[in-house]
Amino acid sequence: MSTTPDLTIIGGGLAGSEAAWQAAQRGLRVQLYEMRPTVSTGAHQTGDLAELVCSNSLGSRLPDRASGVLQNELRRLDSMLLECAEAAALPAGSALAVDRAAFSRLVSGRIASHPRIEIRRQEVTGIPSGPAILASGPLTSASLSKAIADLTGEEHLHFYDAIAPIVSLESINMEVAFRASRYGKGEQDEGDYINCPLTQAEYEAFVAALISAERIQLRDFEKEVEGGVKAGAHHFFEGCLPVEILARRGREALAFGPMRPVGLTDPHNGSAIGYHSGKRPYAVVQLRQDNLAGSLYNLVGFQTNLTFPEQKRILRMIPGLEKAEFVRYGQLHRNTFIAAPKVLRPSLQFHRRADLFFAGQITGVEGYLGNVATGLLAGWNAARLLQGQSPITLPVTTMLGALCHYITHADLADFQPMKANFGILPPLETDQRMGRRERAKAYAERAKLDLDRFLEELEAV
Repeated sequence: MSTTPDLTIIGGGLAGSEAAWQAAQRGLRVQLYEMRPTVSTGAHQTGDLAELVCSNSLGSRLPDRASGVLQNELRRLDSMLLECAEAAALPAGSALAVDRAAFSRLVSGRIASHPRIEIRRQEVTGIPSGPAILASGPLTSASLSKAIADLTGEEHLHFYDAIAPIVSLESINMEVAFRASRYGKGEQDEGDYINCPLTQAEYEAFVAALISAERIQLRDFEKEVEGGVKAGAHHFFEGCLPVEILARRGREALAFGPMRPVGLTDPHNGSAIGYHSGKRPYAVVQLRQDNLAGSLYNLVGFQTNLTFPEQKRILRMIPGLEKAEFVRYGQLHRNTFIAAPKVLRPSLQFHRRADLFFAGQITGVEGYLGNVATGLLAGWNAARLLQGQSPITLPVTTMLGALCHYITHADLADFQPMKANFGILPPLETDQRMGRRERAKAYAERAKLDLDRFLEELEAV
Protein backbone atom coordinates (compact mmCIF):
# COMPACT_ATOMS: atom_id res chain seq x y z
CA MET A 1 0.00 0.00 0.00
CA SER A 2 1.81 3.08 -1.24
CA THR A 3 -0.48 5.67 0.36
CA THR A 4 -1.28 6.43 3.99
CA PRO A 5 -3.92 3.99 5.26
CA ASP A 6 -7.34 5.12 6.37
CA LEU A 7 -7.22 2.74 9.33
CA THR A 8 -4.48 1.01 11.32
CA ILE A 9 -5.27 -2.27 13.06
CA ILE A 10 -2.90 -3.76 15.62
CA GLY A 11 -3.16 -7.52 16.02
CA GLY A 12 -3.78 -10.23 13.45
CA GLY A 13 -5.78 -12.55 15.67
CA LEU A 14 -9.48 -13.30 15.39
CA ALA A 15 -10.67 -9.78 16.24
CA GLY A 16 -8.05 -7.95 14.19
CA SER A 17 -8.52 -10.13 11.12
CA GLU A 18 -12.31 -9.74 11.18
CA ALA A 19 -12.01 -6.00 11.80
CA ALA A 20 -9.62 -5.58 8.88
CA TRP A 21 -11.94 -7.49 6.54
CA GLN A 22 -15.05 -5.56 7.59
CA ALA A 23 -13.36 -2.18 7.25
CA ALA A 24 -11.81 -3.04 3.87
CA GLN A 25 -15.10 -4.41 2.55
CA ARG A 26 -16.62 -1.02 3.37
CA GLY A 27 -14.00 0.80 1.31
CA LEU A 28 -11.23 1.66 3.80
CA ARG A 29 -7.55 1.16 3.09
CA VAL A 30 -6.27 -0.88 6.01
CA GLN A 31 -2.83 -1.63 7.42
CA LEU A 32 -2.93 -4.72 9.64
CA TYR A 33 0.03 -5.14 12.00
CA GLU A 34 0.94 -8.58 13.38
CA MET A 35 4.20 -9.04 15.30
CA ARG A 36 4.32 -12.81 14.82
CA PRO A 37 6.47 -14.62 13.76
CA THR A 38 9.15 -11.95 14.32
CA VAL A 39 8.08 -11.59 17.95
CA SER A 40 6.51 -14.65 19.57
CA THR A 41 3.86 -14.72 22.29
CA GLY A 42 4.81 -17.91 24.11
CA ALA A 43 1.45 -19.49 23.28
CA HIS A 44 1.18 -19.25 19.50
CA GLN A 45 3.06 -21.72 17.35
CA THR A 46 2.85 -20.15 13.87
CA GLY A 47 2.79 -16.77 12.21
CA ASP A 48 -0.62 -17.36 10.63
CA LEU A 49 -3.39 -14.89 11.16
CA ALA A 50 -6.29 -15.91 13.42
CA GLU A 51 -4.37 -18.82 14.94
CA LEU A 52 -6.45 -20.72 17.51
CA VAL A 53 -4.55 -21.53 20.70
CA CYS A 54 -6.70 -22.89 23.51
CA SER A 55 -9.26 -25.07 21.72
CA ASN A 56 -10.54 -25.84 18.25
CA SER A 57 -14.23 -25.40 19.11
CA LEU A 58 -16.29 -22.27 18.50
CA GLY A 59 -19.14 -23.62 20.60
CA SER A 60 -22.49 -25.21 19.91
CA ARG A 61 -24.22 -24.69 16.59
CA LEU A 62 -27.65 -25.26 18.13
CA PRO A 63 -29.84 -22.18 17.66
CA ASP A 64 -31.09 -22.29 21.27
CA ARG A 65 -27.59 -22.18 22.74
CA ALA A 66 -25.85 -18.89 23.47
CA SER A 67 -22.98 -19.65 21.09
CA GLY A 68 -25.49 -20.70 18.44
CA VAL A 69 -27.29 -17.37 18.80
CA LEU A 70 -24.00 -15.48 18.37
CA GLN A 71 -23.05 -17.63 15.37
CA ASN A 72 -26.37 -16.80 13.73
CA GLU A 73 -25.79 -13.10 14.37
CA LEU A 74 -22.30 -13.30 12.87
CA ARG A 75 -23.74 -15.09 9.85
CA ARG A 76 -26.40 -12.39 9.46
CA LEU A 77 -23.68 -9.72 9.69
CA ASP A 78 -21.51 -11.42 7.02
CA SER A 79 -18.60 -12.49 9.21
CA MET A 80 -15.68 -13.64 7.08
CA LEU A 81 -14.13 -15.65 9.90
CA LEU A 82 -17.33 -17.59 10.57
CA GLU A 83 -17.43 -18.43 6.86
CA CYS A 84 -13.85 -19.74 7.10
CA ALA A 85 -14.70 -21.70 10.26
CA GLU A 86 -17.59 -23.44 8.54
CA ALA A 87 -15.36 -24.26 5.57
CA ALA A 88 -12.76 -25.83 7.92
CA ALA A 89 -15.31 -27.57 10.18
CA LEU A 90 -14.68 -31.00 11.68
CA PRO A 91 -17.17 -33.59 12.94
CA ALA A 92 -17.94 -32.57 16.53
CA GLY A 93 -21.56 -33.39 17.21
CA SER A 94 -23.52 -30.17 17.62
CA ALA A 95 -20.34 -28.10 18.11
CA LEU A 96 -18.58 -25.99 15.50
CA ALA A 97 -15.03 -27.35 15.75
CA VAL A 98 -12.42 -26.59 13.12
CA ASP A 99 -9.11 -27.82 11.82
CA ARG A 100 -6.88 -25.15 13.38
CA ALA A 101 -4.28 -25.06 10.61
CA ALA A 102 -6.83 -25.10 7.79
CA PHE A 103 -8.86 -22.33 9.44
CA SER A 104 -5.84 -20.06 9.92
CA ARG A 105 -4.69 -20.66 6.35
CA LEU A 106 -8.11 -19.74 5.00
CA VAL A 107 -8.25 -16.52 7.01
CA SER A 108 -4.65 -15.61 6.13
CA GLY A 109 -5.33 -16.18 2.44
CA ARG A 110 -8.48 -14.07 2.42
CA ILE A 111 -6.78 -11.19 4.24
CA ALA A 112 -3.59 -11.31 2.15
CA SER A 113 -5.51 -11.28 -1.14
CA HIS A 114 -7.77 -8.33 -0.28
CA PRO A 115 -6.74 -5.34 -2.44
CA ARG A 116 -7.36 -2.83 0.37
CA ILE A 117 -5.50 -4.65 3.16
CA GLU A 118 -1.73 -4.51 3.70
CA ILE A 119 -0.20 -6.88 6.27
CA ARG A 120 2.84 -5.59 8.13
CA ARG A 121 4.86 -8.09 10.16
CA GLN A 122 6.29 -5.94 12.92
CA GLU A 123 5.67 -5.09 16.55
CA VAL A 124 3.85 -1.88 17.33
CA THR A 125 5.03 -0.32 20.58
CA GLY A 126 2.85 2.79 20.75
CA ILE A 127 -0.72 3.93 20.15
CA PRO A 128 -1.25 5.19 16.56
CA SER A 129 -2.15 8.87 16.33
CA GLY A 130 -4.67 8.33 13.53
CA PRO A 131 -7.80 6.14 13.29
CA ALA A 132 -6.98 2.74 14.73
CA ILE A 133 -8.30 -0.47 16.23
CA LEU A 134 -6.33 -2.11 19.04
CA ALA A 135 -6.93 -5.86 18.82
CA SER A 136 -3.58 -6.94 20.19
CA GLY A 137 -5.11 -9.76 22.20
CA PRO A 138 -4.55 -11.17 25.66
CA LEU A 139 -0.82 -11.62 25.04
CA THR A 140 -0.11 -7.99 24.17
CA SER A 141 3.60 -7.23 24.23
CA ALA A 142 5.13 -5.44 27.22
CA SER A 143 5.86 -2.24 25.26
CA LEU A 144 2.36 -1.92 23.87
CA SER A 145 0.86 -2.86 27.25
CA LYS A 146 2.71 0.07 28.79
CA ALA A 147 1.44 2.39 26.06
CA ILE A 148 -2.14 1.22 26.66
CA ALA A 149 -1.75 1.67 30.42
CA ASP A 150 -0.42 5.19 29.88
CA LEU A 151 -3.36 5.93 27.58
CA THR A 152 -6.11 4.58 29.80
CA GLY A 153 -4.69 5.69 33.12
CA GLU A 154 -5.81 2.35 34.53
CA GLU A 155 -3.79 -0.64 35.64
CA HIS A 156 -4.39 -3.77 33.63
CA LEU A 157 -6.26 -6.70 35.10
CA HIS A 158 -4.82 -10.15 34.69
CA PHE A 159 -6.03 -13.71 34.64
CA TYR A 160 -4.44 -16.96 33.63
CA ASP A 161 -5.65 -19.01 30.68
CA ALA A 162 -4.78 -22.62 29.94
CA ILE A 163 -4.70 -24.91 26.92
CA ALA A 164 -5.38 -28.64 26.77
CA PRO A 165 -3.02 -31.43 25.61
CA ILE A 166 -3.29 -33.05 22.17
CA VAL A 167 -2.55 -36.73 21.48
CA SER A 168 -2.20 -38.75 18.29
CA LEU A 169 -5.13 -40.94 17.28
CA GLU A 170 -2.94 -43.98 16.64
CA SER A 171 -1.73 -43.94 20.26
CA ILE A 172 -5.28 -44.22 21.70
CA ASN A 173 -6.25 -47.74 22.77
CA MET A 174 -9.62 -48.25 21.06
CA GLU A 175 -10.05 -51.61 22.74
CA VAL A 176 -10.85 -49.55 25.83
CA ALA A 177 -11.94 -46.18 24.41
CA PHE A 178 -14.99 -45.87 22.18
CA ARG A 179 -16.55 -43.41 19.76
CA ALA A 180 -19.83 -41.73 20.69
CA SER A 181 -21.43 -38.33 21.15
CA ARG A 182 -23.52 -37.51 24.18
CA TYR A 183 -27.14 -38.52 23.63
CA GLY A 184 -26.28 -39.63 20.09
CA LYS A 185 -25.93 -36.09 18.71
CA GLY A 186 -22.90 -36.82 16.54
CA GLU A 187 -22.89 -36.56 12.78
CA GLN A 188 -21.10 -39.86 12.24
CA ASP A 189 -22.65 -43.24 12.92
CA GLU A 190 -20.01 -44.08 15.49
CA GLY A 191 -20.02 -40.62 17.10
CA ASP A 192 -17.75 -37.61 16.85
CA TYR A 193 -15.91 -37.99 20.17
CA ILE A 194 -13.56 -40.61 21.53
CA ASN A 195 -14.50 -41.52 25.10
CA CYS A 196 -12.26 -43.03 27.77
CA PRO A 197 -14.38 -44.50 30.61
CA LEU A 198 -13.13 -44.82 34.20
CA THR A 199 -14.32 -46.96 37.06
CA GLN A 200 -14.82 -45.28 40.43
CA ALA A 201 -11.48 -46.64 41.68
CA GLU A 202 -9.70 -45.40 38.54
CA TYR A 203 -11.38 -42.01 38.83
CA GLU A 204 -10.45 -41.54 42.49
CA ALA A 205 -6.84 -42.56 41.84
CA PHE A 206 -6.70 -40.11 38.94
CA VAL A 207 -8.09 -37.25 41.03
CA ALA A 208 -5.64 -37.98 43.84
CA ALA A 209 -2.75 -37.92 41.38
CA LEU A 210 -3.87 -34.59 39.94
CA ILE A 211 -4.10 -32.99 43.36
CA SER A 212 -0.61 -34.05 44.40
CA ALA A 213 1.07 -33.50 41.01
CA GLU A 214 3.89 -31.05 40.45
CA ARG A 215 2.82 -27.87 38.71
CA ILE A 216 4.81 -25.28 36.80
CA GLN A 217 5.44 -22.40 39.18
CA LEU A 218 3.66 -19.16 38.33
CA ARG A 219 5.43 -15.86 38.57
CA ASP A 220 4.12 -13.39 41.13
CA PHE A 221 2.62 -10.58 39.07
CA GLU A 222 1.80 -8.65 42.20
CA LYS A 223 5.51 -8.07 42.70
CA GLU A 224 6.68 -8.09 39.10
CA VAL A 225 6.81 -5.09 36.83
CA GLU A 226 6.92 -5.92 33.13
CA GLY A 227 7.93 -3.21 30.72
CA GLY A 228 7.12 -0.62 33.35
CA VAL A 229 3.54 -1.85 33.78
CA LYS A 230 2.66 -2.93 37.28
CA ALA A 231 0.15 -5.75 37.05
CA GLY A 232 -2.81 -6.48 39.26
CA ALA A 233 -3.39 -9.61 41.33
CA HIS A 234 -3.51 -12.81 39.32
CA HIS A 235 -6.44 -15.18 39.26
CA PHE A 236 -7.85 -17.94 37.10
CA PHE A 237 -10.74 -17.29 34.75
CA GLU A 238 -13.62 -19.56 35.79
CA GLY A 239 -14.36 -20.65 32.22
CA CYS A 240 -10.89 -22.08 31.69
CA LEU A 241 -9.80 -23.58 35.01
CA PRO A 242 -6.82 -25.96 34.93
CA VAL A 243 -8.03 -29.48 35.59
CA GLU A 244 -5.79 -29.82 38.64
CA ILE A 245 -7.33 -26.69 40.19
CA LEU A 246 -10.82 -28.02 39.54
CA ALA A 247 -9.86 -31.33 41.18
CA ARG A 248 -8.96 -29.48 44.39
CA ARG A 249 -12.52 -28.20 44.70
CA GLY A 250 -13.86 -31.59 45.70
CA ARG A 251 -13.66 -35.29 44.89
CA GLU A 252 -16.66 -35.14 42.54
CA ALA A 253 -15.86 -31.80 40.87
CA LEU A 254 -14.42 -33.40 37.72
CA ALA A 255 -17.17 -36.03 37.51
CA PHE A 256 -19.70 -33.18 37.43
CA GLY A 257 -17.49 -31.10 35.14
CA PRO A 258 -15.31 -32.08 32.14
CA MET A 259 -15.50 -35.77 33.07
CA ARG A 260 -19.29 -35.88 33.45
CA PRO A 261 -20.42 -39.30 32.21
CA VAL A 262 -23.99 -38.57 31.14
CA GLY A 263 -25.55 -39.40 27.78
CA LEU A 264 -23.15 -42.18 26.80
CA THR A 265 -23.21 -45.96 26.54
CA ASP A 266 -20.02 -48.00 26.58
CA PRO A 267 -20.28 -50.45 23.64
CA HIS A 268 -17.60 -52.66 25.17
CA ASN A 269 -19.96 -53.73 27.96
CA GLY A 270 -23.29 -52.09 27.07
CA SER A 271 -23.61 -50.21 30.35
CA ALA A 272 -25.12 -46.76 30.52
CA ILE A 273 -22.67 -44.32 32.05
CA GLY A 274 -24.01 -42.41 35.05
CA TYR A 275 -22.72 -40.66 38.16
CA HIS A 276 -23.82 -43.23 40.73
CA SER A 277 -25.43 -45.86 38.57
CA GLY A 278 -23.39 -48.70 40.03
CA LYS A 279 -22.31 -49.71 36.55
CA ARG A 280 -18.68 -50.00 35.50
CA PRO A 281 -18.06 -46.56 33.91
CA TYR A 282 -18.06 -43.89 36.61
CA ALA A 283 -16.56 -40.96 34.70
CA VAL A 284 -15.45 -40.25 31.14
CA VAL A 285 -12.68 -38.27 29.47
CA GLN A 286 -13.72 -37.07 26.01
CA LEU A 287 -11.34 -36.35 23.14
CA ARG A 288 -12.33 -34.21 20.15
CA GLN A 289 -10.85 -34.30 16.66
CA ASP A 290 -8.33 -31.47 16.20
CA ASN A 291 -7.40 -31.60 12.51
CA LEU A 292 -9.07 -32.45 9.21
CA ALA A 293 -6.92 -35.53 8.73
CA GLY A 294 -8.38 -36.94 11.93
CA SER A 295 -4.95 -37.88 13.23
CA LEU A 296 -4.91 -35.57 16.29
CA TYR A 297 -7.32 -35.35 19.24
CA ASN A 298 -7.47 -32.88 22.13
CA LEU A 299 -8.61 -33.72 25.67
CA VAL A 300 -11.82 -31.74 26.08
CA GLY A 301 -11.80 -29.50 29.16
CA PHE A 302 -8.35 -30.68 30.27
CA GLN A 303 -6.49 -27.39 30.39
CA THR A 304 -3.54 -27.83 32.70
CA ASN A 305 -0.41 -26.30 34.16
CA LEU A 306 1.19 -29.54 35.30
CA THR A 307 4.82 -30.06 34.37
CA PHE A 308 5.23 -31.96 31.13
CA PRO A 309 6.57 -35.15 32.82
CA GLU A 310 3.61 -35.06 35.23
CA GLN A 311 1.15 -34.62 32.36
CA LYS A 312 2.60 -37.65 30.63
CA ARG A 313 2.52 -39.75 33.80
CA ILE A 314 -0.92 -38.78 35.08
CA LEU A 315 -2.85 -38.53 31.82
CA ARG A 316 -1.61 -42.00 30.92
CA MET A 317 -3.55 -43.21 33.97
CA ILE A 318 -6.72 -42.63 31.92
CA PRO A 319 -7.92 -45.96 30.45
CA GLY A 320 -7.30 -45.90 26.72
CA LEU A 321 -4.43 -43.41 27.01
CA GLU A 322 -1.92 -45.79 28.60
CA LYS A 323 0.48 -45.27 25.69
CA ALA A 324 -0.70 -41.84 24.56
CA GLU A 325 1.69 -39.89 22.34
CA PHE A 326 1.50 -36.20 23.26
CA VAL A 327 1.78 -33.96 20.24
CA ARG A 328 1.26 -30.90 22.43
CA TYR A 329 1.29 -30.64 26.22
CA GLY A 330 -1.07 -28.36 28.10
CA GLN A 331 0.24 -24.93 29.07
CA LEU A 332 -0.76 -21.91 31.11
CA HIS A 333 -0.23 -18.31 30.05
CA ARG A 334 -1.18 -14.87 31.24
CA ASN A 335 -4.04 -13.05 29.52
CA THR A 336 -4.43 -9.30 29.78
CA PHE A 337 -7.54 -7.16 29.41
CA ILE A 338 -8.36 -3.51 29.98
CA ALA A 339 -10.79 -1.99 32.47
CA ALA A 340 -13.41 -1.69 29.73
CA PRO A 341 -16.25 -0.36 31.94
CA LYS A 342 -14.08 2.68 32.69
CA VAL A 343 -12.67 3.39 29.23
CA LEU A 344 -14.92 1.99 26.46
CA ARG A 345 -18.28 2.90 24.95
CA PRO A 346 -20.68 0.14 23.78
CA SER A 347 -19.61 1.06 20.22
CA LEU A 348 -16.11 -0.13 21.31
CA GLN A 349 -14.70 3.40 21.00
CA PHE A 350 -12.22 4.67 23.56
CA HIS A 351 -14.09 7.14 25.75
CA ARG A 352 -11.64 9.99 25.23
CA ARG A 353 -10.85 9.42 21.54
CA ALA A 354 -13.61 8.66 19.06
CA ASP A 355 -11.30 7.35 16.32
CA LEU A 356 -9.66 4.74 18.57
CA PHE A 357 -11.42 1.39 18.97
CA PHE A 358 -10.63 -1.73 20.98
CA ALA A 359 -11.70 -5.25 19.97
CA GLY A 360 -11.22 -8.85 21.01
CA GLN A 361 -10.15 -10.40 24.26
CA ILE A 362 -8.31 -7.33 25.45
CA THR A 363 -11.74 -5.69 25.92
CA GLY A 364 -12.90 -8.35 28.38
CA VAL A 365 -14.89 -10.59 26.04
CA GLU A 366 -14.05 -14.29 26.29
CA GLY A 367 -14.26 -17.04 23.72
CA TYR A 368 -13.43 -17.22 20.03
CA LEU A 369 -16.88 -16.06 18.91
CA GLY A 370 -16.79 -13.01 21.16
CA ASN A 371 -13.43 -12.02 19.71
CA VAL A 372 -14.66 -12.36 16.14
CA ALA A 373 -17.88 -10.49 16.92
CA THR A 374 -16.23 -7.49 18.59
CA GLY A 375 -13.73 -7.32 15.73
CA LEU A 376 -16.63 -7.22 13.29
CA LEU A 377 -18.35 -4.41 15.17
CA ALA A 378 -15.15 -2.38 15.59
CA GLY A 379 -14.30 -2.68 11.89
CA TRP A 380 -17.83 -1.73 10.88
CA ASN A 381 -17.95 1.23 13.27
CA ALA A 382 -14.53 2.50 12.22
CA ALA A 383 -15.71 2.55 8.61
CA ARG A 384 -18.93 4.33 9.56
CA LEU A 385 -17.03 6.96 11.56
CA LEU A 386 -14.53 7.68 8.77
CA GLN A 387 -17.31 7.88 6.20
CA GLY A 388 -19.23 10.51 8.19
CA GLN A 389 -21.77 8.21 9.82
CA SER A 390 -22.45 7.59 13.48
CA PRO A 391 -21.04 4.37 14.98
CA ILE A 392 -23.76 1.91 15.94
CA THR A 393 -24.64 0.24 19.21
CA LEU A 394 -26.49 -3.04 18.74
CA PRO A 395 -29.66 -3.81 20.74
CA VAL A 396 -28.88 -5.31 24.15
CA THR A 397 -31.36 -8.07 23.34
CA THR A 398 -28.90 -9.41 20.74
CA MET A 399 -26.01 -11.52 21.98
CA LEU A 400 -23.35 -9.21 20.53
CA GLY A 401 -25.14 -6.15 21.85
CA ALA A 402 -25.40 -7.74 25.30
CA LEU A 403 -21.68 -8.62 25.31
CA CYS A 404 -20.70 -5.06 24.43
CA HIS A 405 -23.10 -3.70 27.04
CA TYR A 406 -21.70 -6.03 29.70
CA ILE A 407 -18.05 -5.15 29.19
CA THR A 408 -18.82 -1.43 29.21
CA HIS A 409 -21.25 -1.40 32.14
CA ALA A 410 -20.05 -4.11 34.53
CA ASP A 411 -18.99 -3.32 38.09
CA LEU A 412 -15.19 -3.10 38.08
CA ALA A 413 -15.05 -4.67 41.53
CA ASP A 414 -15.81 -8.10 40.08
CA PHE A 415 -15.22 -7.55 36.36
CA GLN A 416 -14.07 -10.76 34.66
CA PRO A 417 -13.93 -11.78 30.99
CA MET A 418 -17.38 -12.79 29.76
CA LYS A 419 -18.40 -15.13 26.97
CA ALA A 420 -21.78 -15.36 25.25
CA ASN A 421 -24.45 -16.58 27.65
CA PHE A 422 -28.16 -15.99 28.20
CA GLY A 423 -27.51 -14.53 31.65
CA ILE A 424 -26.32 -11.21 30.17
CA LEU A 425 -29.51 -10.70 28.13
CA PRO A 426 -32.38 -8.58 29.49
CA PRO A 427 -35.24 -10.64 30.98
CA LEU A 428 -38.04 -11.71 28.68
CA GLU A 429 -41.13 -9.52 28.81
CA THR A 430 -43.56 -12.27 29.68
CA ASP A 431 -45.23 -13.62 32.77
CA GLN A 432 -45.41 -17.09 31.27
CA ARG A 433 -43.45 -19.71 33.18
CA MET A 434 -40.96 -21.48 30.95
CA GLY A 435 -38.53 -24.35 31.19
CA ARG A 436 -34.83 -23.71 30.61
CA ARG A 437 -34.82 -24.83 26.98
CA GLU A 438 -38.07 -23.06 26.17
CA ARG A 439 -36.68 -19.86 27.67
CA ALA A 440 -33.48 -20.21 25.64
CA LYS A 441 -35.51 -20.55 22.43
CA ALA A 442 -37.45 -17.42 23.35
CA TYR A 443 -34.21 -15.49 23.93
CA ALA A 444 -32.87 -16.72 20.58
CA GLU A 445 -36.03 -15.75 18.69
CA ARG A 446 -36.11 -12.30 20.30
CA ALA A 447 -32.44 -11.73 19.42
CA LYS A 448 -33.06 -12.67 15.79
CA LEU A 449 -36.14 -10.47 15.43
CA ASP A 450 -34.49 -7.48 17.10
CA LEU A 451 -31.34 -7.76 14.99
CA ASP A 452 -33.37 -8.00 11.79
CA ARG A 453 -35.45 -4.98 12.83
CA PHE A 454 -32.32 -2.99 13.74
CA LEU A 455 -30.64 -3.72 10.40
CA GLU A 456 -33.79 -2.85 8.45
CA GLU A 457 -34.05 0.49 10.26
CA LEU A 458 -30.32 1.14 9.69
CA GLU A 459 -30.66 0.53 5.96
CA ALA A 460 -33.67 2.84 5.80
CA VAL A 461 -31.74 5.80 7.23
